[in-house]
Amino acid sequence: MRLSFYQFLMTQRNPDGADEVEQFANNAFFDTLFPKQSQDFDEVSHYLEDNARYLPSMTIFDEAWKLYLEKMN
Repeated sequence: MRLSFYQFLMTQRNPDGADEVEQFANNAFFDTLFPKQSQDFDEVSHYLEDNARYLPSMTIFDEAWKLYLEKMN
């Protein structure tokens, strides 16, 4: 079974971590509107661009998406 991006991202959480992807995951955990079932890059990307003020740069999302794809393959 393929995980949604959100499910994968939650495996990256680390409340004490300083890594940007870990911080992204920590913040996304509290985002109640995050598209939790999505496996679609464009859907998640557009959501983050419009709504995720906690994400300082979309390059962090790109890195997390790359890790997601590596995990799913």
